[in-house]
Amino acid sequence: MDELSIHNLHAGIDGKEILKGVNLTVRKGEVHAIMGPNGTGKSTLAYTLMGHPSYHVTQGEVVFKGVDVLALKADQRSRLGLFLAFQYPVSIPGVTVANFLRTALNARRKSQNPEDKGIPIPEFRNMLRDRMDYLKMDHAFAGRYLNDGFSGGEKKRTEVLQMAVLKPEIAILDETDSGLDIDALRIVSEGINALRGPDLGVLLITHYQRLLNYIKPDVVHVMLDGRIVESGDADLALHLEEHGYDWVREKYETALS
Repeated sequence: MDELSIHNLHAGIDGKEILKGVNLTVRKGEVHAIMGPNGTGKSTLAYTLMGHPSYHVTQGEVVFKGVDVLALKADQRSRLGLFLAFQYPVSIPGVTVANFLRTALNARRKSQNPEDKGIPIPEFRNMLRDRMDYLKMDHAFAGRYLNDGFSGGEKKRTEVLQMAVLKPEIAILDETDSGLDIDALRIVSEGINALRGPDLGVLLITHYQRLLNYIKPDVVHVMLDGRIVESGDADLALHLEEHGYDWVREKYETALS
């Protein structure tokens, strides 16, 4: 099925368990937001789902399209249709945005058809310009070195452009609002909203309601102590903004006792 299904996922780093039984299903066409205090496992979940080698799964399963995701390497997960937008995108001097995107697109095409010779350069240029116009980006952006000297907003817009080019089916956005001012947040959010639709499921990780003022989630989850302990609609995020996380923690601790 075209859904990302996470069941009883336990994972950690350097021998420390961080995820302690995450259960979550994200379907295409849905936007799920995960909120929670620092250190509760939100970014660990993102990196574990995409196969970061430093994070080790000790229990549980992750299934997408009937495939055991945990058995795949990071590039294989990407080719399957998963995508991770980093909280802190890495700079790659000497590699232009356009060359990076064409290389990534060709790798995905070849995984689907080993005989594929890659997208012709003229076709790629037209497609890239079309995607940049759709996201209201200056075409000169494509000739810059990837994230080299980019502002926080430019880095995050580049991540959205990657989504527009690669067309993932499930996108995991790790604190996309981190380091953005109000104008950059609005522009990046507009780009994400432009890509929303029935063919894309989004798992949006954030600390703050402010991002959800621009990107309205279908479901909001609260993560504490490596588990999802509360879920609700978009109003849950507003309640957290007003009342904080203490009431969730008290409810969770009471349920454990």
